[in-house]
Formats: sequence, structure tokens, C-alpha cells
Amino acid sequence: MYFDDHNPPHFHVKYSGFKATISIEGGEVIVGYLPPKQLKLVQVWAEIHQSELFANFESMKSDFGDYKRINPL
Repeated sequence: MYFDDHNPPHFHVKYSGFKATISIEGGEVIVGYLPPKQLKLVQVWAEIHQSELFANFESMKSDFGDYKRINPL
């Protein structure tokens, strides 16, 4: 996530040269591409941590947002 980012709520993923922007709400790819296996892992992780992702996205709308680290799978 980036400070002062735009809607819809989303997060950014980088994997082995691939980049994607993923919707927090539905887990779909908004922009970019991830291989299917890695996309599925990201979607499962995002579903588990959806409330934390939304909280971080809201917090980071300002330049002084207080985001929390989210554990990996």
C-alpha cells in the first residue's frame, strides 16, 4: 500500500518480476498480472486478513497514517 492512495481499496503485489494491484474486497486483479498459483495464494491471504487490509488502507489515506504489519500465510 502507498500513502494517500486512490480508491477502490487495494494493495500492490510483486512476485518474481510480476506486478499486480489487487482489490481488497473481492481479491480480483485490478491492474497487472500474477501467475495463477501465486494469485490464489494472495487471494487466500487477503480473505483471511481482509479487515486488517481495510484498516491499513483507511489509515494510509493521510501522509501520517499508522499502518500495521500483516502476517504472511
